[in-house]
Amino acid sequence: CIRDRNNPAKNYGTTGLHSFSTGATRRYDSVIREASNRYGVGFELIKAVIHAESAFDPLALSRKGAQGLMQLMPETARTLGVRNAFDPRENVLAGTRYLREMLERYNHDLKLSLAAYNAGPTTVDRTGGVPPYSETRNYIRRVTNLMRSYGRVGSSGGRIYQVVKNGRVMLTNRPLP
Repeated sequence: CIRDRNNPAKNYGTTGLHSFSTGATRRYDSVIREASNRYGVGFELIKAVIHAESAFDPLALSRKGAQGLMQLMPETARTLGVRNAFDPRENVLAGTRYLREMLERYNHDLKLSLAAYNAGPTTVDRTGGVPPYSETRNYIRRVTNLMRSYGRVGSSGGRIYQVVKNGRVMLTNRPLP
């Protein structure tokens, strides 16, 4: 649950796609496209993570200390070389790089990668899958729904594929062999 540091009563946890103006959802499209091209992560996925994490507020600050559009924890931001986590470009590039690392770590399994982005890879590894936390399970559902919505509204023109691999259903922006 993300709260605006200037208005603690403002809660981004239940914000839906259609409650935003077109301008609000497209404001960061150029940096999202840059990050998508640089790290090979789908545009819709990055945009959905930003939407779920911060509702496009570059000054968002969670109770646990996560910062900016992609809600980077300070330690993660430092590891990624981020100087100012509230700078939209720096945050999106670093957050996308981290998301790419999670996708690679979990063999492009979107559910596990999103669980790791939300709850941390140590938690995912320790539980052997998606942790049994309602927050994490809701987060995965929310991001995948937003990702599909952004794909339908044509934010980037990309496609989302549902693939079954090793008995797991995965959503990906690339068809897998």
